[in-house]
Amino acid sequence: MPTSPVILLLPGSLRAGSTNGSVLRTAQAVAPSRVRTVLYEDLAALPHFNPDDDTDPLPAPVAELRAAIGGATAVLICAPEYAGTLPGSFKNLLDWTVGGTEICDKPVARVNAAAPGRGRGAEATLRTVLGYTGADIVEPACVSVPVDRRAVGADGTIADEGVREQLGEVLALLVASHDRASGTDRA
Repeated sequence: MPTSPVILLLPGSLRAGSTNGSVLRTAQAVAPSRVRTVLYEDLAALPHFNPDDDTDPLPAPVAELRAAIGGATAVLICAPEYAGTLPGSFKNLLDWTVGGTEICDKPVARVNAAAPGRGRGAEATLRTVLGYTGADIVEPACVSVPVDRRAVGADGTIADEGVREQLGEVLALLVASHDRASGTDRA
């Protein structure tokens, strides 16, 4: 019996109430029943990247991050742009993935929740770093879904049906990419 696909959701913001986190919580809410989503919530626990520490045994938060990535079918990232690039804390997370192989060939997509025309610097940096990790960027699943902070409900999700539908499509594309690569295509 095949196991359920697992999509690891990586928010790139430490900010409480971040729209990026809301996008990923909304993705959790709209995920098909056959898909399990895991929201990574330990960004602040990661130590500063130091190549001298990228050896066994890894710092516990890094080992946990890599295990979460390794156990996932695919990864969905939603990170803000800060000063024209990724926030330092999220770049730090990505730096910890470079020395491992967990994300190599894994389907990865990103959602840009910024206002139209914004966030391009973060997207470019993310694409560069993911290239170093060998991640399989699923281009059709990389989308812009502008989210106004006022669109986030009290439960931390977005009720807009257009946004929810688009996030559902992103998840489906990630799972389909994994299914094709693993020979379990359900089409």
